[in-house]
Amino acid sequence: MILIMEVLLKNCKMEKYRKSVFVVTFSKTKKGIQYLLLKRKLHWKGWEFPKGGIDKWESEEESVKREVKEETGLNAKEIKRFDFRGKYRYKKKFSDRSGILGQSYVLYGVRVKKPFLGRIKIDKHEHTDSKWLSFDKAIKNLRWPNQKRCMKIVDKWLKDKGKETE
Repeated sequence: MILIMEVLLKNCKMEKYRKSVFVVTFSKTKKGIQYLLLKRKLHWKGWEFPKGGIDKWESEEESVKREVKEETGLNAKEIKRFDFRGKYRYKKKFSDRSGILGQSYVLYGVRVKKPFLGRIKIDKHEHTDSKWLSFDKAIKNLRWPNQKRCMKIVDKWLKDKGKETE
């Protein structure tokens, strides 16, 4: 039986995707909702929101808190899991992700407290800069369609949530 399983696994092209979280990070300010974008330098260049892999020993929510803290130095004040998942394939192979073809992700929205002057502690291994933007400006800065779609989902939820309190 074990031999049959080994043969099946060798002949079956199992696609391995890294499990991850997309974390649309925002703050409620006097100017309204502001979204935090990070300028990526590792694996590709461009603007994104915090995201990252889920470690084997942690839950999705623990991963969300860790990624926000690692990439921004900020603590999550409110966490919302969305019923939205996706998957994408890397355009090239990465030496630090051997055998991984891409990422599968689940979407989260996280409210943080925007620091005085908006400065955050970025993870300099992955990013070179950060900025706080309105939805209209943030969506234009994002490079990938899946990230734009995620930001639209979170923004709609925030607007709908705001209407409930009016």
